[in-house]
Amino acid sequence: MAQDPLQILYKVKKNTEARLQQLAMSVTSGNVDNFEQYKYIIGQINAFELVRQDISNLLTAKEQKDEHTGTVIDIGRHTKT
Repeated sequence: MAQDPLQILYKVKKNTEARLQQLAMSVTSGNVDNFEQYKYIIGQINAFELVRQDISNLLTAKEQKDEHTGTVIDIGRHTKT
């Protein structure tokens, strides 16, 4: 059974944000042993931030598109001349 692509994006965004929090916590709580590990984690944070931003942009574009689509019915009164 195929999943809705929009739902997949929401799940990836949620997992990305959770991983970002874990990485940030590692850095801020002093769980980094050396500078190489620090640079590696910062690189991961930057990559996840880019992915998170791209997903947010896709979701925002989708939401804006959904707001502008719909059925328009002209209920104006036209007089016969």
